Formats: sequence, structure tokens, C-alpha cells
Amino acid sequence: MASPISHKLEEKLVCSICLELFRVPVTLPCGHNFCKRCISDHWDKQRQAAAGTQPNYTCPECRRGFERCPELEKNVTLYNVVELAQDREAQGSAAGRCEGVPAELCRQHGRPLELYCEDERRCICCICTVRDCQRHRRVLFEEERAKKQIFLKESLEKAQEELERTELAMKELELKTQSIKDCSEEFKAGIQSKFTHLKKALEDFQCQTVARIEQEHSVALECVDKNWNLCKDRLDVLGQHRERAQSLLACPDHRTFLQEFPLLPPLESPEALVPVEFNVAAVIKPISEILTSISRLLLEDLPGSVAPKAPDSTGQGPVHPQELAVKAVAPLPSCQLRAELLKDHRNLTFDPETANKYLELSKGARKAKHGPSPIHGQEQGPRFEPWQVLCTQSYGPGHHYWEVRISSHSVVLGVTYRGLPREQQQGCRFNIGLDGGSWGLQVREDCYLAWHKGQAKKIQEKLYKNLGVSLDYGKGLLSFYGLGERTKLIHSFHSVFTEPLYPVFWLCEGRMVTLCQRD
Repeated sequence: MASPISHKLEEKLVCSICLELFRVPVTLPCGHNFCKRCISDHWDKQRQAAAGTQPNYTCPECRRGFERCPELEKNVTLYNVVELAQDREAQGSAAGRCEGVPAELCRQHGRPLELYCEDERRCICCICTVRDCQRHRRVLFEEERAKKQIFLKESLEKAQEELERTELAMKELELKTQSIKDCSEEFKAGIQSKFTHLKKALEDFQCQTVARIEQEHSVALECVDKNWNLCKDRLDVLGQHRERAQSLLACPDHRTFLQEFPLLPPLESPEALVPVEFNVAAVIKPISEILTSISRLLLEDLPGSVAPKAPDSTGQGPVHPQELAVKAVAPLPSCQLRAELLKDHRNLTFDPETANKYLELSKGARKAKHGPSPIHGQEQGPRFEPWQVLCTQSYGPGHHYWEVRISSHSVVLGVTYRGLPREQQQGCRFNIGLDGGSWGLQVREDCYLAWHKGQAKKIQEKLYKNLGVSLDYGKGLLSFYGLGERTKLIHSFHSVFTEPLYPVFWLCEGRMVTLCQRD
């Protein structure tokens, strides 16, 4: 009978996951031991359950977490102890089988075992041969052992071949691991170098652009100062001339007046002022176009090219060493995007002074409806000739967001500088997005059109009644979103903004736009 000490020892040699003696035991940093395959399968399930988030590797015993997956090394001492326990168990099993009846005697008849029955696969005595195994195939021990030895040798050869293949696969995995590490480091170094050079080039370009603007600024101010001095000198000359002329006019004596009149110097023509030119827009225009392209590459194309792929959930079977792959993290759900945008929500109101005469505004200036008849007179002023209206609010540096609800299609929403023309453009129903100082999204029945500088980009997307507009002034990013069960990006403009931007709207006949408000 096994002692209590051996029972307790065997309990300590059992894996808490598979509840069997350790097979290739490994030790975690927390000190607990598991089968290498059991703990690897446990962490694979944790990675699959993470589903897009950073996996947290934990110990099944103490629940201690590890930021990175620990490297699993074989616990040689514990492995040797397990082998000793297995040998002891095998010896105990053999002793139990032989207990009571000697190994060389038949258990049924107590006679010496002389032959081997192939049908019943056991050693038999002479009585078994006559009674139980008379019609069975019986052979001598030596003959049957020879067969079994051939089978064992073949099995050992197969096991040896499998062992060599497994060891070779492990060596290949080690080489692959090192190759992946080396390749990763090489690519990281190359990418970091390129980004460093790109960052430095952008900083140098920024310094040059700012220096150019400051140079133009200095030249323009010098011209202004020169003209200021000319005007000041001219004022002095005009003041002296006025004093002498008034003194001469006040002289009562005709003779003295006539004698002093020739001494009054004639008033010379003023010196022409120096033309003052400070056309920063001409300097900024080519730079702005380049920065717009760079912004689109950095903020739209580049993130899309490195976006992680969703994990493949089709294959749920066991993974072989040759099929190991790195699983990417899934992107965050789009519903979280609107929650982030709403942090910068702005409440808008329409500017009644700019509303077209057919646009009727609500009492709080939060709704605009295109009516069948004029609401306002034909007075001249800041009102739009097209069916448009500005908002009272304007936005500069920072991040801003607002939402609107439209009754139907045939609506244009966008942003513009204050100087958007009020006149009707020839051949155009609206003037949002026709120049370089306004950007607009036209909602049509079957698609959207993104307008800027008179050019329209067609966007095939379903019609949304609720729309969101996000303005990141510093990044030069203007985005339009469709608001439904999930927040969908419709289109983004990339530009360099130089003036405050006003929300602006165009409404076709019978349409209504509501500015959504939040507390």
C-alpha cells in the first residue's frame, strides 16, 4: 500500500488544468506549475476572448496578471520527479497484477504457462489449450515474441522519426522566431528613420513658410511706415502753408498784402505714396494645396493602410506549428465615435440677417424652412440671393462638432469664411463650395456631392436624415457623418484654414433644417 506521503507527493505533481500528472511541466513567474500545453491553450483562449483589446495573461491558480506572455521554460527538476512517480506507479501496478498468483502459473488452473493464444491475446496452460482455446491459434512464446519485437522496433523507428521531425520543427520555429524579431527590428528602424526625416522636413518647411510670411509682413510694414512718414511731413507742410495763408488773409493793408503775397511759396504736389502690397493669400495658396495633400495622406490614406485586420474566426480547430499566425486587434466599434464627437458639441442658431427671403426661421432661430412665398422684403443688405443662411456662430482653433436634422434630400450643409458672396452665381442654385473659402456637402436623392473650389466629388452612400459635422481647425480637417445605428463617415475635407468658419446651409423648396441642441 502506498504511504500517505506518496499520496501527498502525487497530489503536488498534478496539473490543476488537466488534473493529471505533469507532462512537460513549466513554472510561471508567480511560482505555480502547469503542463506546457495546458497553460498555452489557456492563454490562447484568453487572447481569443480579448477580441480587439489588449489580452491580459493570468495564472489560473492565483489570478496574477502578466502584461506580456511569459516565456515558458521546462522545469527539469519537477520533470524528473514526475518520471520517478510514474515509474513507482508502474511498479506498483505490476506488483498488484502479480499479487497472489505467480507470474509463471495460470490464474485459472494453476498450471505453468506454456503457449500464447493469438485469438485471446494471453498466455495459456495445457488445460486452457484443451478446454478454452482448443480451436484458437496457439504459438510458442518465442515465436510470438519475435512478432511483437518486430512491431516494437517499427514503432520505435516511427517514434524516432516523429521525434526528429518534431525537434526539426522546433528548431525551425526558433529560427523563424529570430527571423521575425530581426525583420521586425529592421523594419521598425527603417520606418522610424523615415518618420524622423519626414518630421524634420515638415518642421523645416514650417519654419521656411513662417519666415516667408514674416518677411512679407516686414516688407509691408516698412511700406506702411514710409507712407506714414510721408503723410506726417505733408501734414507739417500743409500746416505751415495754412498758417501763412491765414495770416496773409488777415492783413488789413492792401499794400502789405500785395507785397507779401509773392513771398508765399506755392503749394507743391504731394509725393506719391509707396504702394503697400501684403497678399499673403498668394503666398499661402500653393503651400496650402501641398499641405492639403499631405494632410489627406497622413490623416486618411496612411491610417487606412496600417489599420489592423479583424481576426479570422472561421478556423476553430487545433493550430499546428506550421500554421501559427499573428492575430491583429480589431478596431473599436463605430458607436464609440459619436460619444467622442459629442464631447465638443456646439449649439448653433441661424443668423436672421443673412437668411434668404424665402427662408422662414423659427422663434429661437433653430429651424429654417423654405416657404412658398417671400418672408422678407427686397431690401438690400447681407441677405443671400440663393436660398441660403449662415449661422450666428463662427469657430476658429480647436475641435468643434454640431448635428443637424434634415427633412429630405436637396439640401447643402457646409462651412464658409465670412466673405461668401451673397449674390446668385450664374448657372448655380447655391454658392457653397464654389470658391476656395467654402466647403459643402450636397445631399441628393441617390448620393452625396462634396463641393470645394467648384469641383464636386460623388460619394455613394445611403441617405441619412441626421448628420454630424466635425471641424478640427488646427488639423485642417472637416468631416461629415451619417448618424444612424452606427456613426458612418461620409466624407472628409483636408485644408489649411486661415479665417473663422461659419456653418452655412442651402435649402430647396419645401425643405427644412433643424439645428440639434444639447444641454
